[in-house]
Amino acid sequence: METTEANERPKILGGCMKTRNVQALVADHNVLPADILERYIRPEMAVDDVLLENNSEEIPVIDMSRLMDEVSMDEEASKLKFACEDWGFFQLVNHGVPEKVIEELKEDLMRFYDLPLEKREEVAQLPGDLEGYGQAFIASEEQKLDWADMLYLFTQPPHFRNYKHWPSQPPSFRDSLENYSNATQEVAHCIMGFMATILGIKRETISEIHGSQTVRINYYPPCANGHDKMIGLSPHSDGCGLTLLLQVNPVPGLQIKRNGKWLPIVPLPGALIVNIGDALEILTNGRYKSIEHRAVINAKEERISIAAAHSPSFEKTVGPLADIVGKGTPLFKSVTMPEYVKLFVSQKKIYEKKMVQLLKLNP
Repeated sequence: METTEANERPKILGGCMKTRNVQALVADHNVLPADILERYIRPEMAVDDVLLENNSEEIPVIDMSRLMDEVSMDEEASKLKFACEDWGFFQLVNHGVPEKVIEELKEDLMRFYDLPLEKREEVAQLPGDLEGYGQAFIASEEQKLDWADMLYLFTQPPHFRNYKHWPSQPPSFRDSLENYSNATQEVAHCIMGFMATILGIKRETISEIHGSQTVRINYYPPCANGHDKMIGLSPHSDGCGLTLLLQVNPVPGLQIKRNGKWLPIVPLPGALIVNIGDALEILTNGRYKSIEHRAVINAKEERISIAAAHSPSFEKTVGPLADIVGKGTPLFKSVTMPEYVKLFVSQKKIYEKKMVQLLKLNP
């Protein structure tokens, strides 16, 4: 990562090698040729243990309106504590993001992906930078690829935005994304307040650290031949503090690692799927858990999702909070946020609890 002054917009280095746009591959081929398919086939998919969608285990559901109500607050906070410490994932309902804001962004995203490739590539990534339209963490011609395209953008704070990467078509896209970004940041900070209170620290402690937001919009095309042997997004845990995921269309694909097996997640209508990232596990000295997850592919339908990742501000330090450690022992090293980002992108791949592993003391 490069910055010259504290208030200047950072540049996240470590982009990826240029490769074929996946949406365009589907448009060009009804059936993928073997030489193209080979880049995306994952042998491990044949042996992975996936739980059935109708199994008895479901991720917790947290009702924000009950957290805000004095009568039900304690009961719902107890459920939130369990979700953060045991699951690392939960569905958030009655979260307060206006339905109009969500629907406008969904409509604009569908219109963006209906544009010709050359129009979409007007906001393509620049060499060496992750921001923009393209892919991530492609370091060699030999590695297996994810079956997805992404649009990755800085959204908060506003002066970090690089509008040359924000689509100008459809014309309402930028306003829609800004409205959604503002609303989800407010929700994230609100839920962080409850997370802090549960830990017995000041309500604003965690939210004040997390002043940065990026948005990753994932497009997973269908694939008739090979979808069950492909990965849309490789198994990983998020490097940020807290992610809010919105499903744009009702096509399943998210799976989380639970007790060594992959658990499919079926989003509730209107819900945000929230997950703990590595940074928050480190800040809470391991009290809250980041969890490995992945995206799989559908044979017939595209899937689109929006991940709003909330991270510590670039002037902050990532390490166990003193108020949580107390007289105990910190489990992780402390690093500045620029050092954290540099370490994250230097690995050139994503994997389970990457930053937790890299910063763990006496692993």
